[in-house]
Amino acid sequence: MATLVILRHGESVANRDNIFTGWSDVPLTDRGREQAQAAGQLVAQTGIQFSALHTSILQRAIVTSHIVLAAIDQLYIPEYKSWRLNERHYGALRGKNKAAVQQQVGEQQVKIWRRSFSAVPPLLDHVSQDRRYDAFGSHVEPRGESLEMAYHRLMPYWEDQVAPRLLDGQNQLIVAHGSTLRALIKYLDRVADADISQVEVANGEPIRYEFDSRLNVLDKQVL
Repeated sequence: MATLVILRHGESVANRDNIFTGWSDVPLTDRGREQAQAAGQLVAQTGIQFSALHTSILQRAIVTSHIVLAAIDQLYIPEYKSWRLNERHYGALRGKNKAAVQQQVGEQQVKIWRRSFSAVPPLLDHVSQDRRYDAFGSHVEPRGESLEMAYHRLMPYWEDQVAPRLLDGQNQLIVAHGSTLRALIKYLDRVADADISQVEVANGEPIRYEFDSRLNVLDKQVL
């Protein structure tokens, strides 16, 4: 039996300003840091001892994870950072105000881009080079992603890095992003493609999963 806690980062400046963000590396707001601290206190109350932390290579998740680890007095555990845990890539929508885009294309189209499983946002013409991805090859950063594409990006990390540790009885902590955590919840909760639009993951709200020895979910709780 093992425990997994997943957590979306605290409020970022893009969340505050209602901006499509994706792989843009934006910082937390003061409120976001407070949310991370509160999340850490909730996790601390459970007494869970983690064997490893998994997070993205975007600062809003990394900083959140460090605030949480400090709050639970577990800064010493191994940290694993992966682009596979990055937020979904919003393509050419990145950096645009959501309300302004909605005025241009309509509420329904924005809802489809944001919430559906298979809809792909408008693609970037090209991807700017970012040294954090150089080691993984030019194919890593996409020009845009559907949630389905983010799901398939995420799952190899789950299968290779997280699931084996849980099977070994090691409790794991994942601090990531709204869309990638929605993708993981889709897998863990067996959510149908048509129903994933109804799944929401709030900033700074820890979710605890308990598994049996074969990684069947025994219990799920929002802390």
